[in-house]
Amino acid sequence: MLLQRNIAFTRSRVMDAARLAKDTPKSLKTRARILDQAMRLIAEIGYHAATNPVIADAAGLTRGAMLYHFPTREALVEAAVAHVQAERSALFRAAADTLPQGADVTEHAIDSYWDLLHTVPFLAFAELEAAGRTDPAVQALLAPAQAEFDRAQAGDHFLKILHAGAGPRFQASRDLARFMLEGLARASLTYDNDGRRERLLMLIKRATHMLNRKGDVQDLWPD
Repeated sequence: MLLQRNIAFTRSRVMDAARLAKDTPKSLKTRARILDQAMRLIAEIGYHAATNPVIADAAGLTRGAMLYHFPTREALVEAAVAHVQAERSALFRAAADTLPQGADVTEHAIDSYWDLLHTVPFLAFAELEAAGRTDPAVQALLAPAQAEFDRAQAGDHFLKILHAGAGPRFQASRDLARFMLEGLARASLTYDNDGRRERLLMLIKRATHMLNRKGDVQDLWPD
């Protein structure tokens, strides 16, 4: 069954590549509209609820038109993953290039990433990751995008954002900030939401400062 699914998926990718090669500008715009709607709906209503027919309706397309661009669920998901990843990377690069004059680099980086985690591309990717936990096909499509983004986080863009150095300690400071922010963004706080989030964001900033050995931060919890 899995082999048959992989064969069908491979054929779909070959057909999709051939179709893209001869698509008109109008057709490419339609495809982009479908992918924008797919990303939005995955973020808003979830991966499983954002079916191909639901996405087609949101994009203002007939079922036949949708099938022309994405004949299978697998073809749509593969294209959606690439689209979401491209949008995430663009937002990430833009955040790395926008540092207000006189701002604390580390705190700006953490605030920027916290904001990014609540944008449609990042919410859609988080939803895809959740779906991939129990769907091997989705996880297989996500794996290259996850690896690419992880390298970008540890590479030039995140180095620029956090203004840190090289080595395990600085890598740990980036990982600490990143994964604590991602976990906090997905957490369901049941009381004192704003207060608890603000305190945790403060601790993330102070811990990152301490690992980077910047400024006069010596304690995680200020007196």
